[in-house]
Amino acid sequence: MEEAIRRTGVLKEGHFLLSSGRHSDRYMQCAQLLMHPEEAEKTGQALAELFATEPVDLVVGPALGGVIIAHEVARSLGVPCIFTERKEGEMQLRRGFTVSPGQRVLVIEDVVTTGGSVKEVIRLLEEREANIVAVGSIVDRSGGINPFSYPYRALMKIDIQSYAPAECPLCKRGIPAVKPGSRTQKQI
Repeated sequence: MEEAIRRTGVLKEGHFLLSSGRHSDRYMQCAQLLMHPEEAEKTGQALAELFATEPVDLVVGPALGGVIIAHEVARSLGVPCIFTERKEGEMQLRRGFTVSPGQRVLVIEDVVTTGGSVKEVIRLLEEREANIVAVGSIVDRSGGINPFSYPYRALMKIDIQSYAPAECPLCKRGIPAVKPGSRTQKQI
């Protein structure tokens, strides 16, 4: 996995404003990996193997980062895949997607740092009384602490320092931050 991450240019360096509101000098852009169908398929298969013994009826991924990898995991597991998306700032099921009470769901994301998007998906699934089996991601940036109340597995862990905006050394040096992700937020 590390070789594919390096080869496809996933790890970016600069000054980044993360979805969590924190700042970092490195960012994992898994879209660079997933834009290659063969890489996406292999990554999905490898991630699905981490959950091969779990009974799963459905895979759910948050838009935008989780859509492709959730689909590839679902394809490998032989189950349907749906995604959630934000409308007016709230994570929702749209496009006719539904989740039934008791349905065994695996939640898949590309990168987990604080787990904010996944937690929104989990709340949505819990409201529908789904049986959340586990959470998985390509990359775990959480610092080794499972941010969820469900089992969590990732293909790789990477430790990337992040900073509160007031403590960011890059801000103190006057280096402008860029927002590379898909989730918008108010600037601090």
